Order: sequence, then structure tokens, then C-alpha cells
Amino acid sequence: MAHSKQGLAGYDYLILIPTILLLGFGLVAIYSSSSFLAAHKLGDGYFYLKRQAFFCLMGLCLLIIAKNIPATLYSKIVYPLLFISFALLVAIYIPGLGKKVGGAYRWLRVPGFAIQPSELAKLTLAIYIAYSMSKKGPNMSNFSKGLLPHLVVAGAFITLILLQPDLGTAVIIGCWLMILLFVGGLNLIQIFIMVVMATPMVLWLIWHADYRLKRWWAFLKPWDDPQGLGFQIIHSFLAFGSGGIFGVGLGNSKQKLLYLPEPHTDFILSIVAEELGLLGMFTIIILFAILIMRGIKIALDASDLYSSYLALGISTMIGLQVIINMGVVMGLLPTKGLTLPLLSYGGSSLIVTLLGIGILLSISARR
Repeated sequence: MAHSKQGLAGYDYLILIPTILLLGFGLVAIYSSSSFLAAHKLGDGYFYLKRQAFFCLMGLCLLIIAKNIPATLYSKIVYPLLFISFALLVAIYIPGLGKKVGGAYRWLRVPGFAIQPSELAKLTLAIYIAYSMSKKGPNMSNFSKGLLPHLVVAGAFITLILLQPDLGTAVIIGCWLMILLFVGGLNLIQIFIMVVMATPMVLWLIWHADYRLKRWWAFLKPWDDPQGLGFQIIHSFLAFGSGGIFGVGLGNSKQKLLYLPEPHTDFILSIVAEELGLLGMFTIIILFAILIMRGIKIALDASDLYSSYLALGISTMIGLQVIINMGVVMGLLPTKGLTLPLLSYGGSSLIVTLLGIGILLSISARR
């Protein structure tokens, strides 16, 4: 009885409040940044807002369901989950099922929608790694028992994501895997060897793809080609610069008027910075910081090792995406088609993030 009482009363609301506030922020920012674009291209200024509101509702329903399911249940179905996720990544390459956007196969056609299997792959990998590391325990420092199985499974997923081609997501999953394996007990020498082996491969993939090289040049020397390669990042700088401390006011952004490509997805933060200024940016950074720190706190307080690793896996994945997206829009990292969790337009990303937060809430209730 005491356990069910604690289960009902013990949810960490400090993770729910920033989530709801960021979702609200996101809907306002999506409408503001996309209304002109949607009216111009699709004849309906509310197009992206309506779709995102629908994704929000779906995601919140999944969050509520996940919050009431014990996280240990996922460890019992970890292999079917891995299989489904892997099969969806393979299905992208089946003619008629995969949807090609901008030269890459990253979406699966579903009537009325397109889903991005790589988003689900991140969550399934988090469940698998948590389950596997908690089972191996002290054997994690052993190469054949600790490192190899995780490398094989994650490597298979990363390979399919690289074939789409999506180097950015593959690199993020690789970095995230290193963090988790280090926490799980892998020694630094093994991690160092993995980094040394992976680096030439990443450099080769950049060197042999023209558009990736161009992104690097745009990152290193944006002002050399302001009308071409540097166009997107320069307009992001202009958005940040004109925002000042208090911003130009909600809805008054100039950069969203077809200057900044895709202002409602990867570069939504630039529009927020322009309209709400440094104060708006600071508010968003604080909300994300609370969300991620509470996620890590849940991992530290979890009732068992598996739940602890799972909470850490979900929190670090959200944290990495936030840091990388912010780094890209501020010109600190090369351009990468990565959305800002909870804020950017995009169904798959939003729904999987909210599902992950539901799992965090479930773990927090069973401390």
C-alpha cells in the first residue's frame, strides 16, 4: 500500500513543468516562425501550427501512458523492440515505403504522415544499452563482454543511419554511446581507442561527400560566400544580432520572411533570439537545464541499476541534442539537420522525446 501511495505521489514534477513550458514556447515559436512561409508556400498560415499541435497531443498521450508503466517492463521486451526499430530502419530502403527528402532517405511513408525511424532507434538503443549494462555489471570493463556486444548492436543501427545518409545522427549516437559505456564501467583506454578508430572514418565520410565539405567551409568561413554557402548561418547571426537583450517583439522577425531557410525546424532558436532577445534565450536555456539536471537526478535516485542507466540514457540524449542544435545556430558547430527537442517543428522527434520524458516520470515515481 505504501509503495502504491509513493508511486502516485512521487512523480518528479520539476521535470514535467519545464516540459510543458517548452512545449508552449515551441507552439508559439512555430506559429511565429512558420506562418509567413506556410501562407506563402501552402496558402494556410496555420499549417505547421495545426500539425505540431496534433503531434503535441499524441506525444502527451504517450507521456501519460508511459508515466504509468513501470520502466522495468521495457527490459522484458527489449529484443522485440530492437527488432521492430531495426526493421523500420531497413524498411526505408524498400521502394514505395521510403520517402526521399533533400537527397536522403530518412522517412517512412504512413498515410497522411511520414515517420523518422532514426528517432525511435535512439530510444530503443537507450533501453537496450541500459538493460545490457545492468546485466553485465562488473564485466563491463571486459572487452568481449562489456564493449563488443554493445558495439555490434549500436554499430548495426549506426550503419543503417549512415546509409540514409545521416552522418550527424550517427555521430550523435556514437558520442552518446561513449558517455553511457563510460558510466557503465568501460575504461578510458578502450574509449580512447574507439575514438581514435572512429575519427578517420568520420573524416573520410566528410571528405567524400561534397555537401558535407561545403558545410564545413560554411562553418569555417561563412563570410567568403555570403550569398551561397554562408547564407543560412549569416542570417542566423543577423537574427541573434538584431534581437539584442529584449528582442524585436513577438511576430516581428525579419529573418523568417524567407531569408532563413526552414526557420521553424533546425533554426527555430534564431527566430526566438530575434523576437524575444537574450531574455527569451536565457529562459529557454534555464528550462532545458532544469529538465536535463532533473533527469540526471532521477538516474541517481533510481531504485535499480537498469532504471538508473535508462534515465541517464534518455537525459543525455536530450541534452546532447540541445547542446548541438544551440551550437549550430550560433555558428559554434557545422550545420547539421538536427531539431531542438520540444521546440522545433517535427512529429517523430517530438513524440519520441515526450515518450522518453514519460519514462523518466515513471522511474522518478519508483525511487
